[in-house]
Amino acid sequence: MEDFIIFSGNSNPELSKKICDYLDMPLGGEKLKRFSDGEIQIEIDENVRKRDVFIIQSTCAPVNENLMELLLMIDAMKRASATRVTAVMPYYGYARQDKKVAPRVPISAKLVADLLTVAGATRIITMDLHAGQIQGFFNIPVDNLFAASVLIDYMRKNFNADLMIISPDAGGVERARAFAKRLNAGLAIIDKRRDAPNEAKAMAVIGDVEGKVAVILDDMVDTAGTLTEAAAALTEKGAKEIHACCAHAVLSGPAIERIENSALKTMVVTDTIPLQINAQACEKVKVLSIAALVGEAIIRSHMGDSVTSLFV
Repeated sequence: MEDFIIFSGNSNPELSKKICDYLDMPLGGEKLKRFSDGEIQIEIDENVRKRDVFIIQSTCAPVNENLMELLLMIDAMKRASATRVTAVMPYYGYARQDKKVAPRVPISAKLVADLLTVAGATRIITMDLHAGQIQGFFNIPVDNLFAASVLIDYMRKNFNADLMIISPDAGGVERARAFAKRLNAGLAIIDKRRDAPNEAKAMAVIGDVEGKVAVILDDMVDTAGTLTEAAAALTEKGAKEIHACCAHAVLSGPAIERIENSALKTMVVTDTIPLQINAQACEKVKVLSIAALVGEAIIRSHMGDSVTSLFV
């Protein structure tokens, strides 16, 4: 283990500590300073020459600050002669901008992939990419883990009969179907139309949810507009209870207020993104840790073992 070291950015230090606790090893030391105009300055306090380096950093809010911090840390490791630099990004920011949806717009997910590669990353470990094809934006290996094992284990322990997995839109049907199959549950789909960014309106429910325990499944929740509209539609169709599960709790803007005022009984998320203070105070929000999953991926990547069994 002497040729293996983990560093953490400032986006999610609590998750980084849990991962290191799982691996029974300390975090590497570094100093982050700022010039008076806000420029970030990174200084690594460990010898990384000829070592396998992992940098844990979600590019969550403040997105651009955390992304720049990650790029600078990668560059510092590369220039300090690290053998390999793996960016461990439990949440990959800009992933929603993975294609051109209008004339004269960037494909931001591809640009971020290029930035990480040019900075010196030799491998990416991430979780529940918004679109799987983002892996193709990289010319380096990408391990896209899934929080499914953590979420499914929770569902098995807390939901029994009459379970119905709900996809909040057509794009999430494949994910919802995989969950429904493993849980031996029913499947329903929300017909959603989006009128503007971060605004969604649930139009209809495809499937019979009357008297069922409905669990809305999504990869991320941002302003919770889609989620609360879906919950309202399910209530109208006679669902007995309504819950939600997602991997990435972005929860920006009016998200918590909407969740508290909605028909949702609980919303289960993972700790890929640290919860804001208002989200921590919301009794409906429950957090599951993916530290063991990410820690296992890190150690297997370092040892050269297969990570296929983690892709569930």
